Amino acid sequence: MRGVARSRARRPIRAALLLAGLLTTSACSAPDEPAATAPRSEAPTTTATPSTAPSEEPAAASPPRPMTIALAGDVHFEGALRERLRAPASALTPASTALRAADLAIVNLETSIGSGGAPDPAKRFTFSAGPAALTALAAAGVDVATMANNHALDHGRDRLPSTFRAISAARRADPSLEVIGIGQDADEAFRPAVIEVDGTSVATVTASLADQDPTADPTGAWAATDASAGIADAIDPARLLAAVRRADRAADVVVAYLHWGVQGDRCPSEDQRTLARRLVGAGADVVAGTHAHRLQGDGRLGPGYVAYGLGNFAWYSPGPTGVLTLTVRPPAESAGRARVTASQWWPAEIGADGLASQVRGSAADAFDAERAALRTCAGLGGG
Repeated sequence: MRGVARSRARRPIRAALLLAGLLTTSACSAPDEPAATAPRSEAPTTTATPSTAPSEEPAAASPPRPMTIALAGDVHFEGALRERLRAPASALTPASTALRAADLAIVNLETSIGSGGAPDPAKRFTFSAGPAALTALAAAGVDVATMANNHALDHGRDRLPSTFRAISAARRADPSLEVIGIGQDADEAFRPAVIEVDGTSVATVTASLADQDPTADPTGAWAATDASAGIADAIDPARLLAAVRRADRAADVVVAYLHWGVQGDRCPSEDQRTLARRLVGAGADVVAGTHAHRLQGDGRLGPGYVAYGLGNFAWYSPGPTGVLTLTVRPPAESAGRARVTASQWWPAEIGADGLASQVRGSAADAFDAERAALRTCAGLGGG
């Protein structure tokens, strides 16, 4: 539980060292994916051998406890949600219930943050919010917010200095919130959030693959480069896959949270399916994403767990939504791979106020039936 099982400061030395290792290895990591990546094997079950001198045997290490990761979809503060930022501490209540119940909560912040700049004239929809949006996320129990999406620069690069100042100020005010997927250069944009929960380190890697056709949308030109600020862009997934491999070597659990797919589609595209397989092969234990603005299937893919589309979460359009909470068994100390052992949706509906409210009874039954259909559509396993 937040503030109980771990410190809210939660920047222990181990997590800091892991992040430092991930950053310092980025320059020397191979940019291309190996032809075949062998996943870590499941930890074998062993039986202790009786000893005649138990006092001489080293004490058996306690296995790490299972942890929970809450995944929710797109968040912005347009329409009726804009007024809620007047009281950011309660802006997402009661939609924060399921987020706060998990050890770690991740969402997509799909809006430009800060002040200055001007709406991109080439875009049909442009979103904007002040720094209070970050305060609202932290207050709602969000630990990691990704800005690797097709609305983070809706007000152009001229706003970016204000965006970075807002992120820095939010971190000083509440170190519990990490904002990833945007940075002064590509290395910073691809920097993972590394958070430790009761001794288990979780790395969240993010990138956007959305709206890359410059004739339809300019956001493909928003990629951070070695010399310019922007978002983590993975139209060429080599850098994303390398980031996942580095995270896999350094952290106990790896989450890849992407902005991908086709808007409005209920089934994942073949490109999504192919990249999901490559990410799991590279070491991602959980792969999740948004951009379709509707729910897509979730379930097992080999040793990993994939949720192709988390839909909207705090949005100006009513519709079905929810929070997917995964129970994850961390790897054993000496070997093995983290594994999702249970999944549960907090089924909800976005109302006219833009907020998610839990559904029950026949509406919850309909949600479960739709989830089963979407899983089949996505070609994923259950359990």
